[in-house]
Amino acid sequence: MTTGAPIPSSAARPPRSRLRTFLPLGIAAWLVLEIWLLTVVAGASSGLVIFFLLLAGLVLGAVVIKRAGRRAFQNLSQAVQQGTAPAGGGGSGLMMLGGLLLMIPGLISDAVGLLLLIPPVQRALGRYAERTVERKLRRAAPGTLGDAFQQARMHRPDGKVVQGEVIRDEPGGGAPQGPRPPLTH
Repeated sequence: MTTGAPIPSSAARPPRSRLRTFLPLGIAAWLVLEIWLLTVVAGASSGLVIFFLLLAGLVLGAVVIKRAGRRAFQNLSQAVQQGTAPAGGGGSGLMMLGGLLLMIPGLISDAVGLLLLIPPVQRALGRYAERTVERKLRRAAPGTLGDAFQQARMHRPDGKVVQGEVIRDEPGGGAPQGPRPPLTH
């Protein structure tokens, strides 16, 4: 199924981003560092201590994810009943990420996961992420996903964003038209 948008040629394809270039290398380095740190700590103490640390991280991560998911669901259902936007947008997501990092075996991921459970860190990261997304949406090139988000929003003079829908007045008296053909070739 096509939408009628032209298929970009290989010459017009944008260059590979730095994130896509270095992300696999970063993940590999993180895994090697996690394994090395686990062996160092196991050598300094015992394998049983490492086992209990990893087990505690798994249990704590599961509890955090369950609690954050329950809180996010309660916020969503309350917002739906009131007809407003959900409160506390990114806090539950960062708590879930912290819980996931706690569940991943490794001491560095556990430390980062515990750091994400601290409320001031959550607020600071939430504000940073919001500013970053807004900046990227403002710089979105035509035809990209960010451009679609920009076109689907209307800004009111007081700064609030209102979701909208485009309704075209077709010539011909506004009589209902038949079903449209599918968008396939």
